[in-house]
Amino acid sequence: MADSIQSLKDVVLDFDIDRAEEVARNAIDSGTDPLLAAAALTDAIRQVGDAFGKGDLFLPDLVCASEVLKKAFPIVNDAIEKKGATQESLGKVVIGTVFGDIHSIGKGMVSTLLYAAGFKVIDLGINVKGEDFLKAVKDENANVLAMSALLTTTAMEQKKVIEGLKEAGIRDRVKVVVGGSPINQEFADSIGADGYGSTAPEGVKVVKRLLGIKD
Repeated sequence: MADSIQSLKDVVLDFDIDRAEEVARNAIDSGTDPLLAAAALTDAIRQVGDAFGKGDLFLPDLVCASEVLKKAFPIVNDAIEKKGATQESLGKVVIGTVFGDIHSIGKGMVSTLLYAAGFKVIDLGINVKGEDFLKAVKDENANVLAMSALLTTTAMEQKKVIEGLKEAGIRDRVKVVVGGSPINQEFADSIGADGYGSTAPEGVKVVKRLLGIKD
């Protein structure tokens, strides 16, 4: 089992997208506890995130590691469900790219890393209307709303959604985190967001901090 755990870590650390599903299936088929398998994947992506933060790895590396998780995690989670095991959720996060913006890479990485960290992620995709963000926050009773904007012309959509939360009377019950290339801490503060993530790994850390979860 130790070999399977190491193989799961290696497939992430080696950015081996092509072998991700194979390694995950082999680990489960060999009798590896799926909860331990999930922990191995999570530990590996944390190492990648830390290395990215230090400048030892670059954005393409992070994208590849994220793609590995997208392929491996569903297999592991399916095994967890079949076993009837429980993986404690850290909270619910509604995430999406704002209306008028069809960029998905950054948002997709944040979504995957949050999922790997133990959050239930409701990914609304791209070009999300304000009312759809509000509906998802209400319906899911979300702890966090994360919004991405990759264009200066769409950045103000984040503010509109926050104003919508206030008008709906639910602003106080959800933490709002924003990100994207035109976004910075000053802008996040000016629109009333609770947090700003400059990178995907940093975004996860911000979400944890806002919810009082130790990283």
